[in-house]
Amino acid sequence: MSPVERALSRVWLPVSFVGIVGGAVLYATGEHDAAHVAWAVTSAFGILPIAWETIDGLLHRQMGVDVIAVLALVLSLYFREYLAGAVIALMLSSGRALEDFADSRAHRELSALLERAPRMVTRYEDGELATRPVGEVSPGDRLIVKTGEVIPVDGIALGPTVLDESALTGESRPVERADGEQIRSGAVNAGAAFDLRAVATAQESTYAGIVRLVQEAQTQKAPFVRLADRYAAIFVPVSLGIAAAAWAFSGQADRTLAVLVVATPCPLLLAVPIAIVSGISRAAKRGIIVKGGGALETLARARVLMFDKTGTLTSGLPEVADIETFGAVDADELLRLAASLDQVSPHVLGTAIVNAARQRGLQLSFPGDVREQHGAGIEGKVDGRAVALGKTAFVTGDVPLPARARDVRRRTAMEGSSCVFVAVDGEVAGALVIDDPIRPDSPRVIRTLRRVGIRRVVMVTGDHPDVAESVGIALGVDRILSERDPSDKVEAVHAERESGVTIMVGDGINDAPALAAADVGVAMGARGATASSEAADVVLIVDRLDRIAEALSIAHRSRRIAVQSVLAGMGMSFAGMLFGAAGVLKPVAGAVVQEAIDVAVILNALRALRGDRRAGGRAGPGMQVGERFRHEHREFAPQLAKVRSVADRLGELGPQELRAELHEVRWFLIERLPQHEAEEEAIVYPVVEKLMGGEDPMASMSRAHLEIAHLSRVFAQLLEDLPPEGPEPEDLMDLRRVMYGLHAILRLHFAQEEEAYAWLASESEEEVPAR
Repeated sequence: MSPVERALSRVWLPVSFVGIVGGAVLYATGEHDAAHVAWAVTSAFGILPIAWETIDGLLHRQMGVDVIAVLALVLSLYFREYLAGAVIALMLSSGRALEDFADSRAHRELSALLERAPRMVTRYEDGELATRPVGEVSPGDRLIVKTGEVIPVDGIALGPTVLDESALTGESRPVERADGEQIRSGAVNAGAAFDLRAVATAQESTYAGIVRLVQEAQTQKAPFVRLADRYAAIFVPVSLGIAAAAWAFSGQADRTLAVLVVATPCPLLLAVPIAIVSGISRAAKRGIIVKGGGALETLARARVLMFDKTGTLTSGLPEVADIETFGAVDADELLRLAASLDQVSPHVLGTAIVNAARQRGLQLSFPGDVREQHGAGIEGKVDGRAVALGKTAFVTGDVPLPARARDVRRRTAMEGSSCVFVAVDGEVAGALVIDDPIRPDSPRVIRTLRRVGIRRVVMVTGDHPDVAESVGIALGVDRILSERDPSDKVEAVHAERESGVTIMVGDGINDAPALAAADVGVAMGARGATASSEAADVVLIVDRLDRIAEALSIAHRSRRIAVQSVLAGMGMSFAGMLFGAAGVLKPVAGAVVQEAIDVAVILNALRALRGDRRAGGRAGPGMQVGERFRHEHREFAPQLAKVRSVADRLGELGPQELRAELHEVRWFLIERLPQHEAEEEAIVYPVVEKLMGGEDPMASMSRAHLEIAHLSRVFAQLLEDLPPEGPEPEDLMDLRRVMYGLHAILRLHFAQEEEAYAWLASESEEEVPAR
C-alpha cells in the first residue's frame, strides 16, 4: 500500500462518518439539496481508497472483490441513491478499520516478540558502568542485567538469578538459574540485578534468531489465503450475475444496487487471513514459531510424522542410569571419584556424571595430574587415589575385564546404553551405565498426534538397529529406520511423502536437509542447531515435545475456523443478494446487513487466538504435585539400581555382606516405597482421574501397586527365612527371581507414572487449544 493509499485509508472512516451525519443534520433542518451533496461527496470520496487497488488488480487480470465495491458506489451516484452510497462508504470504511484492528490483534503476540528485543545494555568498562548499544557487545564482556530487563545476549550467570521465560516458552513459572549456568537471551530478569558474562554477540544469540524467525513468519502468505483469492474470482462474477439478473427481470436499479451492496466486501477475504494469522500468533504465544501461514495450513493437512531419535524422542542429555561396583568401593564413592575427575573434562558424558553426583549431594574434590586422551578416557589423582575412567582399553590396558564387568558391557550393548568403566588405584572398581532416556511425555505425545490426524509415525535415526528398535518399540511407532545418514534421511522423507503430507521433526545439524525436504520441517530449537532452525518451517523455542501436538491442534482449529467463517459469510451474503434481487432488501438496509455479516465473520475468525481454558483452570496445583513425586522418583534411582545390582551379585557376596545388602533393599521395598505409593494414591491419582474422566482410569496403576506390594512381601519373607550360615542355592534362585521381577515392574511402573506426571504438569499450566 502506497503512502497516499495509507493516508486515504486513515481518514476514510472519519470522513464517511462526518459526511453521513452532517447530511442527516442538513436533511433534518430542511436543507435537502445540501444533504444530498454531502452524501454524494461522501460516496465519491469512498471510491478513492479502493479505486487504485481495483485498477491494479484488473491490469494484472485479477478480479478482486473491490470491483463490486467500486461498482456499487459508482451506481449509487449514477442512480442518485446518495444516501445509499454514503452508507456503503461508511460500511466499507468501518469494515476496513475493523479488518485493520483484527489484523493487528492477530499479530499482537508476534509483534510483542519483536518489540521487546533489547536495544541497549549496561557494560562494565574499566571498573565503571557504561550504557552501550546491544550491537557492541562481544563475547567475554561483563554486563549487569537489572531487575525487569530483558537478557540482551546469551551468556553465563555470574551469580544466582530468577528469570521469567514466559515470552520465550509460554511457561508462566519463574525459573531459577544457578551461578555458572548458561542463560538464553530474551528472558526477563525477575529477581535482583546480576552480572552476566556474554558468550555470543547479539546477532548470534538465541533471541535474535527468534526475531529473525518471527520476521520471516510475518512476510509469508498461506496457500489457503491464495486459495481464497481464487474463490474470490468465482464469487465476483456470480455476484455480478445476480445483480444483472435482478436488473433484467425487474428493471429496477435499486434492486441491482442492493445486490452489489450486500456483496461488498467479501467475507472470504476477511476471514481467511485473520484466522490464519491468529493461529500463528496463538502458536507464538506457546513457544511455537510458525514461519508463515503456508506452514500452518500444511500442518493442518499432515498425515505422516517422522521423528529423529536423539534429542527429539529422547532427552538428548545423557544421564547416569545405573552404577555397577565390582570390588570394595561402594556406588556413591565410585561416582564421587569419577565425577571429581570429570569436572575438568569437556566431554558430554562427563557432564552427565558430574550432574549425577551433584543430584546425590556428593562432595566433589578437585583433581590433579589430569591427563585426557580424546575419545578414550581421562585419568588423574583424586584425594590421593589414582582414578581412570573411559573405554575398556584405556582403563584396563592389557588386563582382562572381570566377569561381572563383561556382563555389564554385554548388557549395555544390548540395551543401547553407554558404559564408562572406572578404575581406582589400578583396579577396575566399577562401571557407570549412561543412557539417553526417552522423554517421559513421548508416548503420550505420539498417542495425542494420532488423535489429531497423524496416521503414520516413523522414527529415523543414525543409531544401531538394536538401539533404534528398543526405543521405537517402547514408543509404538509404525516404522523404524536405523543407521541413516543425512542423505538417507532425505530419501526416507521423499519416500514417506508419497503416503501423504509429511512432517519431519529434528534438532541437529544432520537433520537440516531432511527438515528442508519435508512438507513441514519442525526444529526443536530450544537447544538445537541453528542450521536445523533455519531449514525448518516451524521452530519450537521451548524444549517440549508436546508442543508439536499443540501446533497441529492450533493448525487444525485455525483452518477449521477459516472455513467456517468463509462458508457462513458467503452463505449469508448470497442470501442477502437474493433478498436484494427480490426487492425485499433496499440498498441502505443491505449495507447495514453486510456490515453485520462482516463483523460476525471477523469475530469468528478471531476465535483462533483463544485456547480452551477449562483443562488448565481445573487442574490447579497439579503441576507442583507432579513435580514433587517426579523428584522422589529421581531420589529412588539409586535404590532401584541397587535391587538389580544386588540380584546380579547374590552368588559373589559373603553371608554377612549379603545380609546387609538385602536388608538395605528390604528397607526400600517395605518402608520407603509403600509410603510413596500411598501418598500417590491419596494425592496424585485423584487429580489425574478428575482430568481424565471415565470410570476408574487409574485402575491399572493401582493394580501395579498391589503387585509390587505382593512381591515385596515375598522378598521380605525369603530374607527372613535365610539360614544363619548363609543362603542355599535354591534360596539364591528364589531371591534372584523375585528381585529381577521387582526391578522390571518398578521400572515399568515408574515410567508410566513419569508419563502421567508430565501430562499432569502440561494440563495444569497450559491453555489447551480448543477442538
